Amino acid sequence: MFTNSKLANAVRFALCATVMTSYATSAIAQDVAGEEDVEKISITGSRILAPGVESSSPIFSLDSEQIGYLQQPEFERIIRSLPATIPADGGNVNNGTAGAATIDLRGLGAQRNLVLLNGKRMVPFNFNGQVDTANIPTALIDRIDVVTGGASAVYGSDAISGAVNVILKNDFQGIALDLNHSQSGDSDGDQDNMSLTIGANFDEDKGNAVLSISWMDRDSVLLGDRSLGLFGINSNSGSGYQEFLNGDVATPPPAGCGGPSVVDITGSGSTTAIPTRFELIGTGVNGQFREDGTIGPNCSLFNFNPFNYYQTPAQRYGATALANYEVNEHLEFYSSFNFTNTTVVQQVAPSGTFGSSFDLPLYNPLIGDQALAFILDGANGAVADGTLVDGGSWTDANNNGVVDTEDSLNVRLRRRTLELGERSERYDSELWQINAGVRGLFFGDWDYDFSYQYGEANRTTVRDGYTNLGNIQNALDTRDGVTCAVGGTCVPIDLFGGFGTITDAAAAYSKAIALQQQKYEQEIISLVLTGPVDIIELPTAGAPLAMSFGYEHRVETGILEPDECLKETPASCQGGAGGNLLPIKGGFKVDEFYFEGILPLLDGMAFAESMDLEFGFRSSDFDTIGTADSWKFGFNWRPVDSLLLRVMTQRANRAPNVGEIASPVTSGLDNAVIDPCSVANAGNIDATLTQLCISTGMTAAQVGVIPDIISGQINTFNGSSPTNPPGPEEADTFTAGFVWTPDFDWANDFTFSVDYYDIDISGIIGNFSAQEILDSCYINGDTAECAKINRVGGDLTGSAAGVNQFTTNLKYLRAEGIEIGFNFNLDLEDMGNLSFSGNINKYLTQESQSSETVPVLDCKGYYGTSCDPLSDLRWIQRTTWQYEDITVSLLWRHINSVDVEPGERSLRFEAFRSIDSYDYFDLFASYNVTEYATVTAGVDNLFDKEPPVLGNDIGDTSSNSGNTFPSNYDVLGRIYKVGLKFKF
Repeated sequence: MFTNSKLANAVRFALCATVMTSYATSAIAQDVAGEEDVEKISITGSRILAPGVESSSPIFSLDSEQIGYLQQPEFERIIRSLPATIPADGGNVNNGTAGAATIDLRGLGAQRNLVLLNGKRMVPFNFNGQVDTANIPTALIDRIDVVTGGASAVYGSDAISGAVNVILKNDFQGIALDLNHSQSGDSDGDQDNMSLTIGANFDEDKGNAVLSISWMDRDSVLLGDRSLGLFGINSNSGSGYQEFLNGDVATPPPAGCGGPSVVDITGSGSTTAIPTRFELIGTGVNGQFREDGTIGPNCSLFNFNPFNYYQTPAQRYGATALANYEVNEHLEFYSSFNFTNTTVVQQVAPSGTFGSSFDLPLYNPLIGDQALAFILDGANGAVADGTLVDGGSWTDANNNGVVDTEDSLNVRLRRRTLELGERSERYDSELWQINAGVRGLFFGDWDYDFSYQYGEANRTTVRDGYTNLGNIQNALDTRDGVTCAVGGTCVPIDLFGGFGTITDAAAAYSKAIALQQQKYEQEIISLVLTGPVDIIELPTAGAPLAMSFGYEHRVETGILEPDECLKETPASCQGGAGGNLLPIKGGFKVDEFYFEGILPLLDGMAFAESMDLEFGFRSSDFDTIGTADSWKFGFNWRPVDSLLLRVMTQRANRAPNVGEIASPVTSGLDNAVIDPCSVANAGNIDATLTQLCISTGMTAAQVGVIPDIISGQINTFNGSSPTNPPGPEEADTFTAGFVWTPDFDWANDFTFSVDYYDIDISGIIGNFSAQEILDSCYINGDTAECAKINRVGGDLTGSAAGVNQFTTNLKYLRAEGIEIGFNFNLDLEDMGNLSFSGNINKYLTQESQSSETVPVLDCKGYYGTSCDPLSDLRWIQRTTWQYEDITVSLLWRHINSVDVEPGERSLRFEAFRSIDSYDYFDLFASYNVTEYATVTAGVDNLFDKEPPVLGNDIGDTSSNSGNTFPSNYDVLGRIYKVGLKFKF
C-alpha cells in the first residue's frame, strides 16, 4: 500500500510541518518592546549570520528581472548562457544524453560543482552525483548566485569549481500566472510553459506560505528538419561538404546497393549499412551484399543523421511548496516540498548488428549462390594463407580440412535494421525532496538552525527499437529458411540482401525492448550555530569576531537495476546499445564538523573603511575513503567606501560518488581518432609498431590490414577497480579581485568588478581516454597500457574487443582565468531609464593531464574529440530601456573563435580546422497592459546566424552531432517568443 511508502510518510511530515508552521502557538514570550532590530544577513558562500557581511569570494548574481528577460522555463538554458559555464547535458544533447539538464562550471565537469536550493543540497538524479536542474522551479526564483572557487569548507564535498545557489521567493504574496510559448523561424521546436504561483502572509504577517505549480512541453526537432543535418559530412575528408554548400542531396550509391537513407561509399556515414556488409573475422575477406543477394566490393554507407534530434522532446510538471512561521525571535518554523515529473525521449538511427560477431552456418539457404561461392572461396583462401584456422573463426564440422556448407564461420554482418524502426530511450523521472527545520535566537545574539531533509529520485528508462543479438544468432541457424534449429517462436532472418529482406515476423522476433530502473536517496541532518564572540574584538574594529559552528550527517545511496537483456555480455542483447549494464548498489555515509569565522580587523579608519579576515575549516569523515579536510582563508578590505578588495584561498575536495566506487565492469563506448595498427595507418607502420601490435593480440598478417575503428567510437570496458578504488580529489583554489562602486553624476548604481581565479585539482577521478591508452601503447611503448587493449580477431571493432577504462585517480585538471562584471544605468528623465550590464570570462588556462607519461591536454581555445569547444573569451552584455509601462532589452552573446586540437589538426578537413567568433543578439520587449497584466515578446538569435559546419566526427558523440556542436551554437535558427503574465 502507498500509505507505508517513504513518499507517504514524507508527505505526512510535510503536512505536519506546514500545520505547525501555520498554527504554531504564540504563547512563547514575544520580543521585548522597543528593542532595536539590527538585520542579520547571510550570503552565498558563508553560513555566518551577521550585520553587513561581505564576501571574500567572487559571486555572480542573476536576479529575477534578468531571468524574466530570457523567457526561458529551463534552468539549464538560463545558466548555459553565462560565460563561466560550458554546455553539459540538456535539451540539445541526443546521443549520449542521460535525459537530464546539468551544469558545468569552468569546464571542470558537472560532478564538480554543487547545486543548492536556498542554500541546501539538491538530491542527485543518479549515482554519478549530478543534479538535474529541471527540478528547479524557475517561476519561484528570486536570484541565482554563482560562487567561483572551492566552497567545500562551507558546503562540503563536490563544491570544487564553485556552487550555484538558487534563492527562492520565500515571502511571495498574491497570485502570479505566467504563460509562455516559443517557436523557431521554421515553425518547429515549439515550447510551451505555464506556471501558477499563489502565496500569502498569515497571522499578522508572522508566517508566509507559497505554492507554485508548473508545466512545460518541448517539441522535438530532427536533424533531418534542417539542411545542415540532412546527411553526414566527413570531418576528415570533407565528403558531403560541397553537396551541402550547393544545396544538393547526398551522393547516392550505385544501382543495386541502395535503400532508405543510403549514401555512396565516398560520402559520410556508418558501415553498419544497407545492404549488409560481410567480414570474415581475422582475415581480409570482406565485401557488401547487393539488393539481389550477391556480394561485391563495399559500395554504400548508411546516413544515420536525419533520425537524430537537434532538440529532444520533453515534458515536465512539478509543484513546490514553501512555508515559514516566526513564533518569536527564538523560534521560526520553515519547510519546503518539491516534486517534479519529467519525461525526456532520445532517438537515434535504426538499430543494427554493428560490430557483433555471429556464427554463420553455411548451410543457411537464405544465402544466395553467388554470395555462398564468394564466402567459400575467400575462406579457403584464408585457410591457405594461415589467417583462418579451425577453432578460430572457423568450425570444421565434418573435419575434412576444407571450408564447405556443413561448416560455420565467425563473421560480422553489419546490417542496419530499418525494419525495426528507430532506436529510442525514454527517461521517465520523478524527484521529490522535503526540507523542514527550526531556527532562531537561542542565547544572546547567537542563532541556531536545525534542519532535516530527505530527497529521492526515481527513474525508469525504456530502450526500444534495438536488435536482439541473441535472437538474431538463433535466427541465422536454419536449414530450410522457415524454421530455426532452436525451435520455439524463432523466425529465420534474412540479412543477406537489401532493405525489406527482414519480414515483419522476423523483425518481431529479432527486436529487443529493455528497461532499467534507478533510485537515488539522500538524507541530511544539519545543525548550525552562528553568532558573535564578544570577547574577541580588536580595538581597531567595530564588531567582534563572528563565528559559525556546524555538524552535518549525510547518507546517500544509489541503485541501478537493469533487466536481463541489458545484463548480457559482452554488449547486452541489444545491438547498438553501446554496451551492457549490471546492477549497481552502493552508497556512503559522512559525518562532518565545521567552523567558520569572520574577524573584523579595521573599521572606520583612514584607508580602511573596513577590513575583515575570513577563515573556515571542515573535517569530513566518510565511511568509504576516511577523512577529508577542507579549509578557507581570505580577507576583504575596503580602503575607501567605493572600493572593495578581496582575496580567498581554499582547499576543496570531492569524494568519489556512488558510481565511481560501486560500478561493476561493463562494456560501453568512447571516442577515439584512429587504431594505429589498422589499415588507416598502414603507411606508417614500422617494425617497432608491428611488434607492439602483435603484443596486443594480432598476427603479423593482420597488422595494417584489419579495419579501423568505426564512426570515431571504440568499445570500452568500464567500472570501479575492486583492487584500487579511487581516493578523493583535492583542489587548491585562489581568487583575488576588486569591486568598484563609485558615485558618478552621469550614472546610477555603477559597479565594476574584476576577479582572478585559479582552480587546480589534483587526483581527479576519471579514466584514461581510449585514444590515450592506444597512443600510450603504440606510440610510447608503455606495456602497462598495452595490457589494457583487448583485440578479437586482431581488430577492435567487435563487441568483445575494446580497451579497459577502470575508474582511477588521474594527475590534474586546472582552470585559470579572469572574470569581469559591470552594471550601471542612466536616467533619461522624460525618456525613462537605460541600463547596461555585462559579464566577461577570459580563460588563461584550461588543461588536464592523466599521468606523467601522457601529454598535457590543453583545451583553452580548442575543440576536438577530447575538448568540447572552449572559447578563451566569452561575454554577455545586456542593454535595457525602461519607459513607463514599456521595457525593451537586448542581450549580446559573444563566443570567441576556437581551433581544432593541434594533435588532430592534420587529420581534419581544412575548412573544419577552426570556428570563427560568434555573436548572437536576443531581443526582449514587454508592455504592462494593466496593473495586473503584462505582455512579453522576444526574438533569440535575432539575425538568424547559422551554426558552424564541422562534420560528425570532430568531437565526442554527445556534443558533436548534426555536423556541428548543437549545445554550443544555436542550431534551430531564429526563435520567436511570446508570453502573458498576470499578477494580482
